[in-house]
Amino acid sequence: MKASFAQSLAPDPACLAARKKPWLIDMSVYDRSPALHRHEVQHLAKLVPRIGRRLRWLEDALEGLGRLQRPIMDVMAATDASLESRRRTLAVLLFEMHERQTSYWAWKHDDWCEILCVSRTAFRRRYQNFAELVRHSTLTVAYLLGCFDDLHALGSIQHLPLAREVFGEQTIDHAIQRVLDALMAWGYGPQRAHELQRTIAAVFLANRSPRLEDLTVAFLEQQRAASHGYRSEHLLPLSKALAGLGITDRALDPTEAGNRKMGDARNGVHPEWVAWVERWRATSTLSPKVRHHHYVNILKTGRWATKLHPEFVTPAQWTREVAAQWVAAVCRLTVGDWTQVDKKYQKRWGQPVSARCKAHHLCSLSTFFRDLQEWEWIPRRFDPHRCFATPRSVAALIGPKPRPITDDMWAKLLWAGLNLAEADLPVPRCHTRHFYPHSMVRAVTIIWLFSGLRMDEIRRLPLGCTRRQWNQTPPPVSGVCDLHVPVNKTSFAFTKPVDEIVGDAVRSWEAERPEQPPLLDEKTGELVHFLFMFRCRQIARKYVNKTLVPVLCRKAGIPTSDIRGKITTHRARSTIASQLFNAKEPMSLLELQKWLGHKWANSTQYYLDISPSKMAQSYREAGYFARNVRSIEVLIDRQSVTTGATATQPWMFYDLGHGYCSYDFFDRCPHRMACAKCPYYRPKGTSQAQILEGKQNLLRMRQEIPLRDEELAAVEDGLAAFERLLGALADVPTPAGPTPRQLRAAELVQIKANPTKVSGGNEVQ
Repeated sequence: MKASFAQSLAPDPACLAARKKPWLIDMSVYDRSPALHRHEVQHLAKLVPRIGRRLRWLEDALEGLGRLQRPIMDVMAATDASLESRRRTLAVLLFEMHERQTSYWAWKHDDWCEILCVSRTAFRRRYQNFAELVRHSTLTVAYLLGCFDDLHALGSIQHLPLAREVFGEQTIDHAIQRVLDALMAWGYGPQRAHELQRTIAAVFLANRSPRLEDLTVAFLEQQRAASHGYRSEHLLPLSKALAGLGITDRALDPTEAGNRKMGDARNGVHPEWVAWVERWRATSTLSPKVRHHHYVNILKTGRWATKLHPEFVTPAQWTREVAAQWVAAVCRLTVGDWTQVDKKYQKRWGQPVSARCKAHHLCSLSTFFRDLQEWEWIPRRFDPHRCFATPRSVAALIGPKPRPITDDMWAKLLWAGLNLAEADLPVPRCHTRHFYPHSMVRAVTIIWLFSGLRMDEIRRLPLGCTRRQWNQTPPPVSGVCDLHVPVNKTSFAFTKPVDEIVGDAVRSWEAERPEQPPLLDEKTGELVHFLFMFRCRQIARKYVNKTLVPVLCRKAGIPTSDIRGKITTHRARSTIASQLFNAKEPMSLLELQKWLGHKWANSTQYYLDISPSKMAQSYREAGYFARNVRSIEVLIDRQSVTTGATATQPWMFYDLGHGYCSYDFFDRCPHRMACAKCPYYRPKGTSQAQILEGKQNLLRMRQEIPLRDEELAAVEDGLAAFERLLGALADVPTPAGPTPRQLRAAELVQIKANPTKVSGGNEVQ
C-alpha cells in the first residue's frame, strides 16, 4: 500500500529539473482551472469522509484527482518533503477544496489566510490532527505555486526554514553568510548576526529570489514600510551590508523610518496644503534638519487653517488678516495644540510653549511664504517678514540664559567620567554586553567632559582628529593637544586646544575601532571616516542624553537634573565656557568665541555665566562703598563733655586731613569739601590745632560720611571739579552765617587795609 501510494506521488519527469531551483517551477504545464470538474467533485465527496488519522486512501480515488494533486506533489518532491508530510499536506488541501467546492487555483488572499491561520495555535485548533509541520509545508506549496506570498499576514512564521526549503539550504546559507561577514567586520556580534538571518530570509521570500543582486533600495524601503517590530529594525543593517558589498549605491536612510509615536505630520491637513508644503520641501536649499523642523511647523499651520479657515487651504489664498490671526494663535499656543501627536506621548500637555518655540513657528511660516513669493509660485499679497515677525512681547523673553552646572556637581561628573568602567554601562535585555565598546564610550565621555563640543560635532569627528601640540622648538607642550573640529552650524572647521587626556582617549579607541566604510557628511557632502562609528552607523544622536548622562549621574551620586533643568549635552558646553571665563587667569571673550567656534561674539554670551565669587571679588575691587562713602576720623574731647563745657566751646572735631572742623553737624554741611575759611575750621599747624592734638583723654572714632555727586566728582576728577564745586557753593551760607563770596570779599578788604598781613598764614582763620 505504501509502495503504491509513493509511486502515485512520484513527480512528473518534466518537473524534476526544479529540484535545484524549486522557486522556478514552470506553472504552464498545469491545468489551473479554478472550477472543479464533476468527477473531481465526486471523488472528493468519496475521499474526504475517509480521511482519518492514518490517511489510507484508495488508489482509484487518487487517480481521479490527478490534475489537483500533481502540482502539489511536484512541489513537495522538489523540496524533498517526507512521505508523511506529503500525505498530511495533501489531506488539508483536499479537505478545503471539498469544503469550498473550488480548486486551490481559485482561492483568494482571505481564503489562504483562513486556511493557514494567523498563528500556530489557531492552525492546530482548526486541524486537530495536524501539527505545525503541516502548516509549514502547506505554506510552502501555496508560495511555490504562486497562490499566496503575503507572509506578513500570517503573524509569526519560521522564515529561515521556509526560505531554505524554497530556495535550497546551500543557496540561502551562502547569501546570508556574505551579509553576516560584512556586518561582523564592522562590529556586529554573533547574537545580532543570528537575529538578522530571519530578516534576510524574509526579504528573500518577499522578493521571490535568493540572490542579493536582485535586491534594491526601493524594495527595501517598501519592506520597511510594511514591516513591524524586529524585521523593520534589521532592514537597515541589511541595506548597509548591500551598500558595503557594492550591490546597491546607498543604504536606507535611518531618519525616514520616523518615530511611530509622533504619527504622520500630514494627518488632519488638507491635501492641497500638503501638496504645497511637499513641493516647497523638495525645492528648499536649507539643511535637512532645519527643513524638517520647518516642514512640521508649516503642516501644523495647515492643520489650524483646515480646522478654522477651510476657505484658505492654499498659500495663494492667504491674506494679511489670516496671517495676523495665526500670529495671535501662536502667541497663545500650548503644548498639544494643532499637533498630530497622541496626548499620552505629551509630557507637558496643555502647558504654554516657550517664547523661543513661538518664534520658531513664526520663522517657519515666514520662510515658507517668502520662498513661495520669491519663486513666483503665489502672488505677493503681503510681506511675510513683517506679518510673521516675532511680537515684541515674545522677543523680550528671548535672551542669553546660560545654564552651567554647579562646580560641585561638575566635579563629581568629572570623577565619574574619568573612572567609568565597563560594569557601569547598562546591558540590554537578552544581551551580554553594552551596545558600544567600552573604549568608545570612554572616548565619547572624555570629549564631552573636556572639549565643549556640540553633540553634532562629536558625532562628526573624523578619524585622526587629535594630534599632539608642539612648540616651534622642543620640548613639546605638556598637557595640551589639538582637536580638529569639523564644520558646524556657525563656523568653518577649526582646531582648538584641549587637555591631553582627550587625545589619549581618542587614540585608545582608534586602536580598537573596527574597520568601517566611509559615510556621507550631510553638511559638507563628502565621504568621511567618522571616529565614533560602530556597526556601520554613527553614534546615536540621543546616546549622551538618554544613556551616558544617567550612567554618569548614577555613578557620581547626583540627580539627573538641577535647578536649571535636566543635565544635557549642551549644558557641559556652557559649564566649560563659564569655568574658562571665571578662571584665575581667564580667557577673554574673543578667545572663548574662537574656542567655542562661534561666528559672532554675542553667541558666546549665551554660554557664559559669571560665578558669584568672581563677581564678589570684582565688586570689592571696584570699591563701590568706598567710592560713595568716606571714612573720617572724629576726635571727641571727653573732658569738655564731662565738665559740661560743650555748651560754650567745641567738643567734637572732624579730621579733614588738612585741618579740623568743629561743626557738630559736619555730615550735613554743604561745605565739607571746601570749608571756605569757615570760623569752625581749624587748620592743622595752628596753635588751636596743636592744643587739641596735645589734649589727654581724647576719644578717637571713625564715621562714614556719604558723598554727593559734586563731591564725588571733586574727589575723582581733581582740580577742575573742585573749582566747579567752589563756584556752586559761592552763595551758600556757611554754618557761621556768611556765604563764601561774602567771606572772600571781607578777606580782600582786610588785605587792602593791612597789606603786610599774609592772608594764607597760620594765624588767619
